[in-house]
Amino acid sequence: MQIIQRRYASFITMFAVITASLLYPLGAKAWGEHGHRIAGQAAALKLPKAMPEFFRDASDQLAYLNPEPDRWCDRVEAEIDPAMNAAYAPDHFINLERIPPAALKAENRFVFLAEMRKAGMELPDAGLSPFHILEMFQRLRTEFRLWRSAPDNRTRGWIEQRIINDAGLLGHYVADGSNPHHTTIHHHGWVGDNPRGYATDKEFHARFEGLYVQTHIALTDLVPLINVQPKTLINTRVEIVNYLQRTHAEVETLYELDKRARFDEKTTAPENKRFAVVRLAAGAEMLRDLWWTAWITSETSAHTKSDK
Repeated sequence: MQIIQRRYASFITMFAVITASLLYPLGAKAWGEHGHRIAGQAAALKLPKAMPEFFRDASDQLAYLNPEPDRWCDRVEAEIDPAMNAAYAPDHFINLERIPPAALKAENRFVFLAEMRKAGMELPDAGLSPFHILEMFQRLRTEFRLWRSAPDNRTRGWIEQRIINDAGLLGHYVADGSNPHHTTIHHHGWVGDNPRGYATDKEFHARFEGLYVQTHIALTDLVPLINVQPKTLINTRVEIVNYLQRTHAEVETLYELDKRARFDEKTTAPENKRFAVVRLAAGAEMLRDLWWTAWITSETSAHTKSDK
């Protein structure tokens, strides 16, 4: 029976992979290159001195790596074979309106997808971002644990390269999670009943996180909003979901702001800028806290039990 269940989970996951690209088009790149870079840079600049020196010295690399998963959305590669984009697409979002709260407590992404299938949901439309963030966090913590016990400096140097790469990639998905568009079915314009007359254009996603952020937001806007003292997350799984739910609570605010003053390169409304800065700073702070928690809790394996 267990073998059948595993094969069933594999089948529905494959179905999700095949159709995911329909929901996350190649052109949809969260926060754009600029927004992702400054989010990663801000997170790195607010690290405490107790973080390993090699990690603190890698701030420029961590900033560069933050947009990396969007660089994989390559049209030339997708034309050769669509496998990569289709497989990775759901890691960037979670459509919370369609997710039963209990499903977010699933043991892993495969159990979650099976629950969505039972609920009659088209699998790619669910999204997988909370699970992917948690998976990458756990990988980072494991790497820090390996670094602590490395037998020699040569091995430790190899592990450091792995740590920086994965920490940078983790940053992308955490930053995605600070944009309300990545937590809702209204990711490319409002869908369904629209009594308030919100924007329905499919360009809204790109107008906000790409064009607007690139022309209005700077690194110096974000850094002052990030708490100086890092937070050690006690239950990482719960904290990640809570973070995404806080972002989701801002969906209508985003659309209301756009209704009053359209997000684009010409927008001058101060409340629009404040909103974008606060969202990016929230992502940078959460990223810094995840990095810090991975480091601090890697000292003992006992902490992993509290993440369930």
